[in-house]
Amino acid sequence: MQRLRDTLAACKERGEKAMGLFMTSGFPDPESTLPVLRAMDRGGADFIELGMPFSDPLAEGLPIQRASERALRAGTRMQDTLRTAAAFRDESDTPLLLMGYANPIRQYGAAPFCRDARAAGVDGLILADVPLEEQAPFAREAASARLGFVSLIAPNTPDERIRKIDETATAFVYAVSITGLTGSGLGAVERVEAYLRRARGVVRKNPLLVGFGVRNHADAARLSRHADGFIVGSALIEQVEALWDGEPQPAETRYEAIRRFVRALKTGDGAAQEKTR
Repeated sequence: MQRLRDTLAACKERGEKAMGLFMTSGFPDPESTLPVLRAMDRGGADFIELGMPFSDPLAEGLPIQRASERALRAGTRMQDTLRTAAAFRDESDTPLLLMGYANPIRQYGAAPFCRDARAAGVDGLILADVPLEEQAPFAREAASARLGFVSLIAPNTPDERIRKIDETATAFVYAVSITGLTGSGLGAVERVEAYLRRARGVVRKNPLLVGFGVRNHADAARLSRHADGFIVGSALIEQVEALWDGEPQPAETRYEAIRRFVRALKTGDGAAQEKTR
């Protein structure tokens, strides 16, 4: 988890907002996930969340639901996700987290899952359907494997509960911007900003990052004024979906388009320099 902590701290020291990006394992097809992750990395991702496909992703809107269904139909399983993580780690030091739901982890076994994730070079774990009261078994195994554990808050989370969540998290606190699904609109942005200002005043131990509904640089810049960074998932999934399901084009053209999209998310300027290693 130190790699993730160091990355977030370095962004803060440079006066930058950290950018996290989500991509479903096995999407748009099992052979393309790894080069898509590499394109995201080249475009400037500060960390990447690799989604573990699941048949009932209850926090996800239609774009990520479709991506998960597509990956499962193509035969993507947990071992495939871990192999993709390991292959990405062989070529990059960018922090990598696994994001998903409790049921597949329980089926795998929390202890062996966390050990295997760590062996694959994973830095942290996000489980969207595990509330504070049920985190202990997962957080304990994550800590044993030296994986960071991310906890989520929402606009209706009271301050005292936010404090407890901040105490238990070991990577960052994920501020869900809306009481809705991924890919939903932000709605009344002023209300979202008020919630983030409140959370910013309560979260002290961990970095605070905002996600859900962030679709472009303008969204990211506005919301992350009250946070240490932002996370984009559905908008990126939609970009990949359009590239693969639209007019046929060379693979490298698609990956270049992803890189440019990612770069513009962080900088607002497609001409900005890409990240170098």
